[in-house]
This record gives sequence, C-alpha cells and structure tokens, in this order.
Amino acid sequence: MSGDSPSSKTQVATEACRASVPDDPIVGIDLGTTNSLVAFADAAGPRILSLGSDLESVEDEASSQNGNGLVPSVVRYRGDVVEAVGREAAAGLEDHATRTVYSVKRYMGRRFDDRREDAAASPYRVVEGARGLSGIEIDGRMRSPEEISADLLAHLRDRASEALGVPVRRAVVTVPAYFDDAQRQATRDAGRIAGIDVVRILNEPTAAALAYGIGGRGDAETIVVYDLGGGTFDVTVLEVMPADPSSPDGEAIFRVLATAGDTRLGGDDFDRVLLEDLHDAAMAESDPERRARRLAVLRAVGGRAKIALSDAAATRIRLDGGGVVPDLDRTLDRADFEVAARPLVDRTLDACERALKDAGLERAAIDRVVLVGGSTRMPMIREAVETWFDRPAYVALDPDRVIALGAAVQGSILAGTRRDALLLDVIPLSLGLETAGGAVAKLVVRNTMVPTRSVEMFSTSVDGQLNVGLHVVQGEREMVADCRSLARFELRGLPPMPAGIPQIEVAFNVDANGVLGVDAVERRSGRRARVQVVPSNGLTRDEVDRIEADSVTHARDDMMVHRVVDLAVNAALDVKWITEALDRVRADVDTEVVASVEAGLVELQALITQAREDPRSVDPDAFHAAKDRLDRASMPVHEASIARSLRNEASSGD
Repeated sequence: MSGDSPSSKTQVATEACRASVPDDPIVGIDLGTTNSLVAFADAAGPRILSLGSDLESVEDEASSQNGNGLVPSVVRYRGDVVEAVGREAAAGLEDHATRTVYSVKRYMGRRFDDRREDAAASPYRVVEGARGLSGIEIDGRMRSPEEISADLLAHLRDRASEALGVPVRRAVVTVPAYFDDAQRQATRDAGRIAGIDVVRILNEPTAAALAYGIGGRGDAETIVVYDLGGGTFDVTVLEVMPADPSSPDGEAIFRVLATAGDTRLGGDDFDRVLLEDLHDAAMAESDPERRARRLAVLRAVGGRAKIALSDAAATRIRLDGGGVVPDLDRTLDRADFEVAARPLVDRTLDACERALKDAGLERAAIDRVVLVGGSTRMPMIREAVETWFDRPAYVALDPDRVIALGAAVQGSILAGTRRDALLLDVIPLSLGLETAGGAVAKLVVRNTMVPTRSVEMFSTSVDGQLNVGLHVVQGEREMVADCRSLARFELRGLPPMPAGIPQIEVAFNVDANGVLGVDAVERRSGRRARVQVVPSNGLTRDEVDRIEADSVTHARDDMMVHRVVDLAVNAALDVKWITEALDRVRADVDTEVVASVEAGLVELQALITQAREDPRSVDPDAFHAAKDRLDRASMPVHEASIARSLRNEASSGD
C-alpha cells in the first residue's frame, strides 16, 4: 500500500495530534440528554473525539454528517453490571426497554415528585429514592441519576483516553444555563463517581460562543444563544468584548447579561407531540413489560419521523409490531406537526422575552442569534426564531457538536494553552439568608456574574442566644415562605450576650461553577461555621415560572411585608432597651415623660404583635411613625440613663 493511502494519512494525523497532547489534558464534555460528546483543544483548535481513536477536524464536513463523535446518552444494565453504553445500548433499547436508561439528565438533582409525569412515561422504572430524590430501579437494584451519568462519563473518559493516548482525568463539563444549584452539584458528583475531576461547570450557551470564536478580533457584539437540546431549553444573552488587536495576548471578554430557560422542554417533548395518540394508548397498557416496549418503540419511531419531517413536507411510517406493539401505517404531515407543536415553540420564545427583559434590551439591540442543539434543525424552530428576532440565525457549526467544542476551548484556557478569552457567567436566581420574622436578606441577586463573594453583618434578636440558625434560600420574593430552601446550618457555642450585640458576619461565595459556599463567623468570639450548599432537591418548571412571575406580580406587596417584618424586629429591640432604661431612671424623669413613653411602648408592642401574626395587615408607614414617636419621647429617658451612669462612675472613682 502506498505511503499516501487514506489509512496512512489517518494514522499520521492521529500521531501528530497525540504528539501535541499534554500528559494531563483537560477535555470538554457535553453531557447531553440525548447525545454526549468529548472534545479536545490544542494550538490547532478544538476537535471532536471520534468513535475510533483518531480526532475529527472541526472542518471535516463528512465526519459531522455521519454522526461520528456522537455517543447516545444511553446505558443498559443487567443486575449489578453495566452491559452496554452508547450506540450499543441505544440499538438494543426496544429489546431491553426496562433495563435501558436514557434521558437521565432530566432527573439529575430533582425530587421524584418534581418528575412524576416524566417517570410515568418512562419505559424503565423511576421511583422515589433517598431523601425523596428520583431513583432508577433495574433488576431490584436502585441507582441514582448521578450513578448512571457516571457510568456514561466513565465510558466517555475511557474513549477520550484511547483517542488521546494518555489517561484523561480532568474535564470541563457543560450544563444548561438554567440548571440550578442542585443540578450543578449533581453533575459534579457524577464526574467524581466516574473518576473525573470536573475543573469547571460551564453553561452551554457560553460554550457555544467560545466554539464560534465570537469576539476574536471584531467589533463588540451582543448575541443571543438559543439552545434547544433533547431534554432542556435555555436562552442566554451575552455581551462580547473583542480582544485588543494591538495585544497578542489580549482577552476577549464574554459577559453573560441574562439567562432564562425551561429544564422540562426539549426534543423529547416534540417527539411525543408527533405521536401523542399512540403515546397515550401506550401509557394505558396494563402489562408493564408490554407498556415499556411500546414506549421504547414509539420513542425511536417519533425521533426518526421528526428528523424526516425536517427535510420533507410529509413522511410515511410503517411498523410491524410483531404482536408486542400495534402495527402502524401512517402518513405524518409537517404542517399538522407544526400546528401541534406550536405551544412548545412559544414557550421557548417566552423565555427569550424574559431574558431580554432581564438584560434590559430590545430585540433590535441583538447583533447575532446563534442556534444550538440538535432540535434547532427543525424548520419551524429556525423560522420562529428568525421571525421573532427579525434577523437570520447563525448556524455555521453543527448544532450537535458546538457545545463540546466550546467546552474544549474552555479546557484549553484553564490549561494555559489559550489566553485569549475570559468568561463572566451569571447565577440564574437570587441567593439570600432568612432573617428574623421570616424575611429574606438577598446577598447575591440573580444575573450576578460569577465567581462572586458577598458579605453582610447580622446579629441576634434574643438575649443570651448561644446558637444561631442560618437558613440559606433561593428565589426572588421577599419572604422565606415564597422562596426555595437550599440549606440550614448552625453557628454554635456563642458566649451569652444581649440581643443585638453579637456581630455575625455571613459570606456567600459562589464559585465559577455556580456552586455556593456559606461562611459565618461571630467576630467577638471568633466562633465559625461553614456549609457547602448541596440542596436535596431541584426546581420544577412550575416553581421556576412562579418564582419569576411572582417576583414581578407581588413586588410592591412583598417589599411592604419585608419592611413591616424588619420594623417589627428593630422595634422589639427598641421596646426592650427603652423599658430597661425606664425602669432604671423612672424616678429621675417627669411623670409626663413616663406616661408618654409608656403609652408609646404599649402602642408599639401592639403593632409588633400584629406584625408577627399578620404582617400584611400592618401599615408600614404608620408602624414607622409610631416607632419614631417613641424614639423621640424616650430621649429624656436615655439622657437620664446616661447621667446616672456618669454619676455612678464618678462615685466609684471617689
């Protein structure tokens, strides 16, 4: 065989790529709902790792079309053993429906109650596991979504090691921008179980911008990344400041202005819409094995039909059910499909509107709209996005591969191979601490760039308090009852002090992965407490919608309640201190002053009691006025108290 044969060229290319690989590389992993990929970036740029042992070029059009590099996010088990991963597991889905897990990303960091509807439509058995979280039971063994994702990640790690010729231990892993704290932590846990050091959790839209090289040497831009994957949707608004052309080491800055999305909306939902009547009939099947088989077959058929309708106005589906599922011979029309799926498309556009509103921008301010995710291949998606934004969509790269390529670019930045980009991501929802009365003190507001640190001072509201409970919450409302609990911990062993005297410094630290750590220290005693926030549950779509909508609808009312609660806490301390001072100097002040102060104390205490029982029934302006009247009336009491203290000091000095 001649020296320039195709096989020889591939071997030479592979050896050249491996020669540039460091001993401890950082790869990029797109851990997707439907498919996953691994990529690596060196001085030559980012490349997808193929199913073999060589590397695809980004520009290799043939490779991008034949599916190389895409690994179905599917794992099949038999008892305690992982029987197949990726293509092999996906190919056998219909024959092993109850033992094959797919779309597990939808269950990451989520409670079973939040995913009950998805669980009911799943061929494999999804049950309630530890702490109310979702679990997958196969052959009598319970596995968490993190364990299953870890088995997939281990497969990707081994494939990457084979392709690169060195052990792969570190990775940048992408997640939807709208993943909350629990889902991000679950992703990190999956990596750790798989033996991978997840050096960065990267938002998928930001990865897409990196892959495109936006911000290289051009003008500043405001871009929107519209990312519709197999199981999730998110939209991100980014401001890109280009690298300084006069500096070879200048950094392009990617600043995330806002993000919005829906973690329960993706290509899987469009598949179900396409064959909704057959899906409903399969759900009614009473035999678990037959039901699982029918759901698995419909998933495969629906996916193929959706892809066919992206290229044709109609497609015919013919299926011999073999007695397990009903025979099928049906013609599907693209126009009918688009009408049925329009509510799903509108949900994505609603999220686009929320993101632009949060960023304070109009549609006309957007310079470029980038489509990401395999589901954006549907013509109705592209048409809807281009119509809504009134500009052509940017689709130069394969939407299935762009996330992994961007993750690889970020890996090269962290490894020091590239120094021409700086990422400034944001957190999706505000983080705060419960204060006395059930109000929320927000330390980090939503769309704050990460990493970030925020510090606030707090104190106690009870005399002699030895322990202080700290309750970390997430959300946009002013009261704890309307927000989501993230974690509780205690600052213990405080020396007994009067209320309001301890100085408790609380610091919120959000790292570059969007993961929160909380530190608390009482500055007088030096007592400390710390917690890494690992929530036991995630947000449902309804909760996300409610958090955002309610924060606007109830903004004025919430602020009023928050003000009343804060007034009640401060007024209670005033009542305590003024009462103690009056008891000490009652004989030293006029009876009229005593009467005025006592009347003010009674009035304020009544308002405090009412505020604790029903803060919405109290007029904050009237409350503040009553507090102010008491403060003014009690001035002679404070003066007499100070005079008595001075006399006592003088007497003791004599």
